Amino acid sequence: MNNPKTILLVEDNPDDVALTLRVLKKHNVANEVVEAHDGVEALDYLFGTGAHAGRDLRQQPQVILLDLKLPKVDGLEVLRRVRNDPRTRLLPVVILTSSNEEKDRANSYALGANSYIRKPVDFDRFAESVRQLGLYWLLLNEPPPAITGMP
Repeated sequence: MNNPKTILLVEDNPDDVALTLRVLKKHNVANEVVEAHDGVEALDYLFGTGAHAGRDLRQQPQVILLDLKLPKVDGLEVLRRVRNDPRTRLLPVVILTSSNEEKDRANSYALGANSYIRKPVDFDRFAESVRQLGLYWLLLNEPPPAITGMP
């Protein structure tokens, strides 16, 4: 089945969402971006529950850009659930957060994050970070093979 290389952007700050989308568009990253504004929305999308009930779970995102400080369910819990489910455990997860706490970085990697990027406050640095993310995860990285036999 054709994979459109969707990006799942899990971010509750509307300014950061708008900025990320603008940078991706500016650098011609035309991939579909699915937005989730809290941890529950992200989990519903990934597992086909709630508002996303009935979604074709064979079509998973190419990469998840995950903030840590989220309402309802925080980013570390989202990451924990992604890694604990055989349908999603191999999905690349990039933590994209403003947190500079060492424990957040340690916990993210302990739970299986593929990368941890601290959001720069400076627009140009943030734009460059997002551009490089798009290039690496969507063009250079070879995704894991599809898990067959999963519902």
